[in-house]
Amino acid sequence: MTTADTIIALELGHYRLREQIGGSAYGIIWRASGPQTTSDVAIKLINQEQMTRALPAQRDRWTASAHNEIAFLQSLEPWDERHIVRLLDSGWHDGLPVLALELMGCDLGKHMVALKGRGERLPLARALGWIAQINQALAKVHQYGWRYLDLKPANVLLDPHLNTVKLADFGTNRELGSLAAHSYAGTANWQAPEQFFPADGGGYATGARSDYFSLGAMLYFLVTSGTPLRFGAECGQAYREHHMAGADLLRSRNGGAIPSALHAEEEEHFAGAIPPDQRDAALALLRTLLHIDPARRPCHAIQISRMLNAILGMKSARGALDAADPVLAMHRPSSVNGWQAMQAP
Repeated sequence: MTTADTIIALELGHYRLREQIGGSAYGIIWRASGPQTTSDVAIKLINQEQMTRALPAQRDRWTASAHNEIAFLQSLEPWDERHIVRLLDSGWHDGLPVLALELMGCDLGKHMVALKGRGERLPLARALGWIAQINQALAKVHQYGWRYLDLKPANVLLDPHLNTVKLADFGTNRELGSLAAHSYAGTANWQAPEQFFPADGGGYATGARSDYFSLGAMLYFLVTSGTPLRFGAECGQAYREHHMAGADLLRSRNGGAIPSALHAEEEEHFAGAIPPDQRDAALALLRTLLHIDPARRPCHAIQISRMLNAILGMKSARGALDAADPVLAMHRPSSVNGWQAMQAP
């Protein structure tokens, strides 16, 4: 069993574990001190206790997820890491892959709990700014040919000094180019409908727009001071109680249809946190992101960015560089545009 003061030897240095700061069924996160004169890092280990209990297929999936995350983070250019957590080192410990990541302050879930405990609300401008930053991070994931599929507050890390956020935990990434339905992936409380409810032929038919649904759930969560969507809460409860069979149970309760993702009272709750002059634009973004039909959600990051700007009463000059539109602003090839240079419409 890995304990405090354990030394982890990776490719670029040795790290001494100090305290466990996070974890899940899949991974355990430790604060660790690195080589002299360097800052502390976050060491991500596969949960060994769970590995010993898991079936061989599950152990293989967890190991493959760690390799997948390392490969994705290593593929990034330095300028891609503005809103994606940086990989500092990697290697092996006890026969399992390990990541050394930049250490951030906390995740958005814990931050929202702390705000609520102090009786404070997240300012709307900050909430929209963080959604814009997450949108940039998702655009980078999509640009590199992946769908993220696990956007949730625990996977968005906060730098409290700079008030900036970064996306973390990329083990769930699936290739965008693969159109085949895949096995279950993600977290039920934050998933798009097509991630929780299997396709007619079996498996889950997701895409980049599945990430945009989760972005809408995050938008609702931040603007309403940490209130989760009822849709996500019901999916999460069904999954905890019935595992993947919970999807059929929810459908049966709703006459065979997928339940509504956004209820009228939730729209009212969300609208109540928005000034009247920004309300219509904010509701338009929320409804578009949370549409049950993926084809009715935004097509790419630039559309979301423009809708965010509309809430703030901003309009980008045609042809101007827009740093909030990371895929299209520099007209770079990406998986979104078939690896062809494109001009913003």
